[in-house]
Amino acid sequence: MSYQAIFFDFGGVFTASPFHAITDFAIQQGTDADLFAETLLGQYGVDGDHPWHRMERGEITLEQARQLIIELGANKGFEADIYEVFASMGSKGGVREKLADYALTLRPAGFTTVCVTNNVKEFGEGWRNLIPTSEIFDHIVDSCEEGVRKPDPKIYQIALERANVKPNEVLFLDDFEGNLIAAEALGIDGLLVTEDEEKTIADLREAITS
Repeated sequence: MSYQAIFFDFGGVFTASPFHAITDFAIQQGTDADLFAETLLGQYGVDGDHPWHRMERGEITLEQARQLIIELGANKGFEADIYEVFASMGSKGGVREKLADYALTLRPAGFTTVCVTNNVKEFGEGWRNLIPTSEIFDHIVDSCEEGVRKPDPKIYQIALERANVKPNEVLFLDDFEGNLIAAEALGIDGLLVTEDEEKTIADLREAITS
């Protein structure tokens, strides 16, 4: 396959996966991991009305989402403060610098690069400064700015339009399989990112050179 563009998720690709951190936090406080994750994030493979989804679409603030999620947790008999979960993520690994360095080579090699991320307005400046985003990406499609989040097909359509490419010309890297499935339904090839940074780099290199 001759790709013209590479689309990247951000969290879980250029940083350690938040999903693993959430699971670890739930286990530490003795809560069922699946129930805890769904309380915090909703059914992440769909785009619904859960506070986390609304926050990622920019419809409510981080603090508003936090309070609503705390209420959801309290109704289920446990504490679900997203601030405490965020604090725990600091010890779960930092930026994947080798992948960021490799991603820096893609634009000079002729690829159009796009970050397609579900993110939060209040975190905007912070996550953009973790890696040289302006050098790595031609475009950033941020859910909280666009008002639409993965896996809604509309966010991929926005990315395709910004990059001016067809679906079959794109390789998309994400750590959440549901987001890849949604992209693949449009004809975009997907690459599932794991915690193995070296494997991600090797898989990406093979995909764009084979």
